[in-house]
This record gives sequence, structure tokens and C-alpha cells, in this order.
Amino acid sequence: MNYVPHTDKDTSEMLKAIGVGSVEDLFRDIPGALRPKSFDIPEGKSEFEVCRYIKKLAAKNATDLISFLGAGFYDHYIPAAVDALVSRSEFYTAYTPYQPESSQGWLQAIYEYQTAVCELLGLDVSNASLYDGGTALYEAAMMAVRLTGRKKIIVDQGVNLIYRTMLYTYTSNLSIEFIETPVVSGQSSREEVFKHLDDSVAAVILQNPNFFGAIDDYTDIVKKTHERGAIAIQSVYPISMGMLKTPGEMGFDIATGEGQSLGIPLSFGGPYLGFIAAKKECLRQMPGRIVGATVDKDARRGFVLTLQTREQHIRREKATSNICSNEALCALRAVIYLTLMGKTGLKELASLNYDKAEFAKSVLEKIPGVTVKRSSPTFNEFTIALTKNADDIVYKMVDKGFAAGFPLGRFYKGMDNYLLLAVTEKRTREEILKFGDSLEAALCD
Repeated sequence: MNYVPHTDKDTSEMLKAIGVGSVEDLFRDIPGALRPKSFDIPEGKSEFEVCRYIKKLAAKNATDLISFLGAGFYDHYIPAAVDALVSRSEFYTAYTPYQPESSQGWLQAIYEYQTAVCELLGLDVSNASLYDGGTALYEAAMMAVRLTGRKKIIVDQGVNLIYRTMLYTYTSNLSIEFIETPVVSGQSSREEVFKHLDDSVAAVILQNPNFFGAIDDYTDIVKKTHERGAIAIQSVYPISMGMLKTPGEMGFDIATGEGQSLGIPLSFGGPYLGFIAAKKECLRQMPGRIVGATVDKDARRGFVLTLQTREQHIRREKATSNICSNEALCALRAVIYLTLMGKTGLKELASLNYDKAEFAKSVLEKIPGVTVKRSSPTFNEFTIALTKNADDIVYKMVDKGFAAGFPLGRFYKGMDNYLLLAVTEKRTREEILKFGDSLEAALCD
């Protein structure tokens, strides 16, 4: 079936309207040597044949693996109501709500999302969302540069390397100096951070829990950062907020994170959701858009885009960012998820994640060749040391039905035998025990 809607007559009339004799004439300015001879497109297939082919490809994916993999993206249970609600046509067909008179539903949804993010992180203001956790961290760093007028940033090596790589990539053409400080025994090195912290520093960037799964109270670092007139930024794992001190409680100025664990499926890497919140004093430097509540001429409550600091909304040189399209559908998933969980549910969920991870530690530390790293407290993710290469063990564990974790040697030099494991509420006692038996067998192979 030909899916091109134009008849020969349609094509002829369009060519005549633009003043060319043929389709070939449209490309006459391109030398023949530069034109592709063929796009190597296969012959068309029927709908049945295409569906069968796609299903065959999909069957190659290891969808039946029991996941102990985390490293920034987590296998959490998503309540059925999330999919049911976001699948409503008025949500999944909508775009940015520029016209408030016809977008009250979307504007209110984003407003509720912003409120939920602020309550989750203990901060004053949130925007309408960002691409992902790494983009959000970059935006926070740029906020700090604008707020302080400084161009030196301290970044803890416990911050996810994916985020750090994005941060350095986005700023590669800017004159910003980055100083990385090491992690010692799983924790941020206060000595190294304070050694580099001076009046030229714009921000200190930390992560909690950090990439190794360790949790920390950064109140002391935040206090020292503020004494130097710098901005304190924290990247967080949102589910852990049901148990840990919030960025607001520690005094952070800006908090960011990846919202995938808030009701968004793993989906082979996206689309995901970046969230960002800050103290009120940072409001004017927030990227993207902020939805606000107001009243109309009849005193009826309504919602509008209160602040729009993208380059198409204000003078380009005054824009805070030009890469901050909001992920509205993902943000909607997040606020529905948080609403379903509620304050008590999120606490129970966090406790369940923590308890199951601690149980997994107790199982794994009994295995010869496994050392559970206990130098720092953890949430639901922790590091183990093996007597064999972690990459090799991970491949063996796939054959046993497990996505066995993240080999830290891929990101950190000298850690080839270290494995990062994540245990969410989805992992049962039986799965954890079976994982332990399979790991023991893999180490003995």
C-alpha cells in the first residue's frame, strides 16, 4: 500500500506553484557525486509481516531477568493507575500549555507536580521539569554561576559519572573550572572539599545517596560552602526521601535528580524526567517554566505560566537556558505516582527498600569470595568486592537469569572486582536467596 497521499496531479500542481519542472529539479544544486545512489531501503512488507518481524526482534530482549541493577535507574513497581490516567487522550496528545484559557488541566497538573517536588525535597520552588537527572544537574550548576558571578565548581566523585560527563560536555565551550574531589571509604572527603573551597568557588555539587550507594549528612559541607558565599547543590534519589534528610533540611540551595523511579518505566533508557527545586532566593535563575496559581477577573482560581525564561520568551541573552523543554507526560506520571503513594506510603516504600537491601547484605556476606563494603551506611544500593572480575561475573549471572548489578570498574579505575547492587521493593526473599546461590556458583565456576 502506498502511504504517500499525493497523486501525480497533486505533485504536478505543487511543482508548478514553486516554479520547477520536476522533483529532480529540486535537487539540481547538489552535485551528482554528492547525491546518494540509494538509501538501501528494503521492499515494503504487509502489516502482518512487519508485526511478526518486530515481535521477533523484541523477543531477543532479556525481559525475564531478575534485576539487581541500579546505578541511577531503578526497577520499582508502578501502580496500574499511573498508566491508566496518563493514557487519557487529553494528556498524551497535549504539548506545552502556552494558552492558559485552553490548557487549565495541564497547567494544574504541572502546578501539582511542582508542589509535590517542593514537598519531597523540602525546598521553596520547582520548575515544570527537565529532560533528565544529568540535564537538571547541569542547569543547577549554571544557576550557581549566574547567582555568584564565579566560574569554579567543586564536584564530588560520588556524583554519578553519567551526570558528570553531561555536565562537562554541556560546559565544554564555557570558561568554567571543575575540581573533582575523591570519595574516601564511600564518603565525600571533607578534607579535600574544604581544601579547594575558597571565595572563587561558585558551587559545591554532591549526591545522596552517592554512586556507591553510601548516604551522608552534608550539613557541615553546606555550612562551609555558604560561609564562602557559594551555592550548595545536591543530586538525590527521590525514593530515598521517604527516609533520609531532605536537601532543604541540610540547607542546600538547589536540589536535582532523576525522576525515573517515580512511576516511569526503565524503557531501555528513556524518556525520563529531570526535576529541580531551589530556595526562593534562586527563583529568578530557575530554567524553563514555572506554573503559578492566580485568579481571573471573577476571582476564580486559575493557572498560568508565571515565569518563562527560555530564549524564545525573553531576550536571548537574558534566557536562563535553551535546552529545558519540560517532560510534561513524565512529570504527570511522577505526580500521579507520588499522589498514589502519599506521605505514609513513600515512607513505607523507602523502609521496604532499605530492609530488603540489608537482608541482601546479610545473605551475600556469607558467600566465600564476597565482601560487603560496610564503611558507610546505605539506602537500597550497596557495593560488594569480589575475588573475580565483576564484569565476568555479571555475564555469568545473565545465564542464571539475573541482571546482577553494575561493575564499578567501568566507571572507576582500580575497581574491576567491585559490583554495585540495588535492591528494590520488587525483589522477594526467594529472589534474593536465589541470587546469593547463583552468585556463589558463578564465583566457583
